[in-house]
Amino acid sequence: GVERTFHFRKLPSYPMISAVGMTTRHILAPHLETRSRVLGEAAVGTALLLALAATASANALAERRRTAEQRKALVQLQTFTNRVPGLVYEYLQRPNGSAAFPFASEGIRDILRLSATDVADDAAAFFALIHPDDVSAVRSSLQSSALAMTPWECEYRVRFADGTVRWIAAKAIPQRVDDGSTRWHGFMSDTTEQRQAAESLRIAATAFESEEGVFITDAQGIIIRVNQAFSRITGYPAEEALGKTPGLLKSGRHDAAFYAVMRASIEQGGAWQGEIWNRRKNGEVFPEWLNITAVKDESGTVTHYVSSLSDITRRKQAEAQIQNLAFYDPLTSLPNRRLFIDRLKQALASAARHHRYGALLFMDLDHFKNLNDTHGHARGDMLLQRVAERLNLCRREGDTVARLGGDEFVAMLPDLGSDASEAASGAEVVATKMIETLRQPFELGDLVHHGSASMGVTLFSFLDDSVDELLKRAELALYQAKDNGRNTLRFFDPEMQAAMVERAQLEADLRAGLNEHQFVIYYQPQVNQSGHLVGVEALVRWQHPTRGLVLPVTYIHLAEETGLIMPLGRWVLAQACAQLKLWSLDPATAELSLAVNVSAVQFHSDTFVQDTLATLAESGAPPSRLKLELTESLMVKDMESVIEKMQLLKARGVGFSLDDFGTGYSSLSYLKRLPLDQLKIDQSFLHEALSNPKDAAIVRATVALGKSLGLMVIAEGVETRAQRDFLESEGCLHYQGFYFGHPTPLAGLGRFLVVQDPA
Repeated sequence: GVERTFHFRKLPSYPMISAVGMTTRHILAPHLETRSRVLGEAAVGTALLLALAATASANALAERRRTAEQRKALVQLQTFTNRVPGLVYEYLQRPNGSAAFPFASEGIRDILRLSATDVADDAAAFFALIHPDDVSAVRSSLQSSALAMTPWECEYRVRFADGTVRWIAAKAIPQRVDDGSTRWHGFMSDTTEQRQAAESLRIAATAFESEEGVFITDAQGIIIRVNQAFSRITGYPAEEALGKTPGLLKSGRHDAAFYAVMRASIEQGGAWQGEIWNRRKNGEVFPEWLNITAVKDESGTVTHYVSSLSDITRRKQAEAQIQNLAFYDPLTSLPNRRLFIDRLKQALASAARHHRYGALLFMDLDHFKNLNDTHGHARGDMLLQRVAERLNLCRREGDTVARLGGDEFVAMLPDLGSDASEAASGAEVVATKMIETLRQPFELGDLVHHGSASMGVTLFSFLDDSVDELLKRAELALYQAKDNGRNTLRFFDPEMQAAMVERAQLEADLRAGLNEHQFVIYYQPQVNQSGHLVGVEALVRWQHPTRGLVLPVTYIHLAEETGLIMPLGRWVLAQACAQLKLWSLDPATAELSLAVNVSAVQFHSDTFVQDTLATLAESGAPPSRLKLELTESLMVKDMESVIEKMQLLKARGVGFSLDDFGTGYSSLSYLKRLPLDQLKIDQSFLHEALSNPKDAAIVRATVALGKSLGLMVIAEGVETRAQRDFLESEGCLHYQGFYFGHPTPLAGLGRFLVVQDPA
């Protein structure tokens, strides 16, 4: 072992440091050089943390005395820390959010490839090095340490300009400063080699504990190590095999010539492999495939032999089952997808030849996931087996029941007659019988499970039906059964198929529209009680070449489902910011705000904040004039993340409006936390407010709530003078709706402002 001892010279102004000494003898592991070095450095780091913490507690006294002896002590401490194999540092986080490293030892060059002056006043260069995936964790852990005043420990990656990535381990002790700052005294070390060594050990250990039996002998053929698979295959536990020779496994089936050839192969080529018969501990003789490899040192001398063995009996049994496994589900023993498709093709061909109808039944179990989640997959597998047994009892001679995967089952009923009505009736009888039997309780060990199934049915005939088309029809019918409450069956509805085709066509058109720049921006004015324009809302429209002007209600939901909302949303924001930039150049329009609707899918994107700020920077638009409209549905998912993103954008001047207030996930608890600027009264309340006292009360309460929270309240959907006057009487002084102007291209705002086109 290597002993390292560190001593601190007694410093007059730092009594906590005096006579500090520590040794790493008790934590060194002589058989792992890497671990020895890292643990030694960790011990040094711990000592330094204690020393620096003590130093910090004496800073106030040191600053008052400022004696030559104290300065000399600091110089000595500086000299010592510069010799430590790591980075000793002092990190300062100021109340205004800025940070710096007032002190950093010479280790900063080796650890972070920086100089102390690079971070003495500003820690930005340090945080720029942190791997993007780790920045959030580092900042969060620092914040937690500062709030709780607990020691900070963190391991993270840094990425240098040349692409090199290194792992850094850091620890520090926090201290509150009188001016509200937090000061950490800490130690960093590069743990990349340690992690790599640990990873290598894990890989080696995993490789050794493989499915194949492995045993290692010394040069004399004495077994010195075996893995668990060896014991499982041979029956010999490690304690009975160690110290013995491989002759322990001899079956007596091979003569001396066999082993002579084996030894000659190893001596000449360094390895041997082949089939051999060995004997288990229980006396059973079995065939195995054995590989033996000689391990040599630098001089070429054999030091060990590594042997791996696998039981060929099991392999041959597996090979014998390949045919069965290729066509049958191993869990339920039902035909699998491959065999079912083959039989369905044959049934289609037969139906075409004889002009007969058949039926395809597609079913899955209702709420099967709940069983897996609450009682485990073992119970789920047991249920699938019981379902398969019951479905087999329901089928007719010549029918095929198969499992496609998961909880999906199909049944193919051939030859249901030459009349479509007769065939549908026959299929319904079998399908109903299957659903009824699956409603009965299932005994799954000590659990009684009550379940059900949903089923879609489609007929096939001598018409030119394809397998894929039939499966699609049956699956669509299954979805219809689920939509109708589950635990039922539905026959394929051609209208449903037409709707699916229309959806697919709309998606294709939507992609083409984005690529061909078919989208345009319309603007709807927002005015105050005097009728003066205070802002506009940007509304996207799709100028389809054949459909005409398509409103968002037709395609926004599909855009969100397909992810196309991301490029569409970025384009709308870019257009809005370009217009804001032009307006900012004209005193007549410089104070106008521009509202942009943001989809929940778009807002929850990891890059939303970054993309928004980049768009603002590229356009030169004033952030304070941009207003992002969010809906309440956005608040359902990950509220803390929503608030954090809003605060980041709010800090750069971007405003926020809560759209459709009161129609979705209304919650006063989140409303008081959100950094909102504006509350929008939904038009659904305004439309009946003049005739329905309840709607009027909701409008009145919303106005009062918004004002009490210091928010601007604006009503949308104002279509009549009476509605506008009612809103003014209730204290709402900003309006948007057809009464003041329909959504229009930019030129349509001419009566409000001088038109400028961002294009």
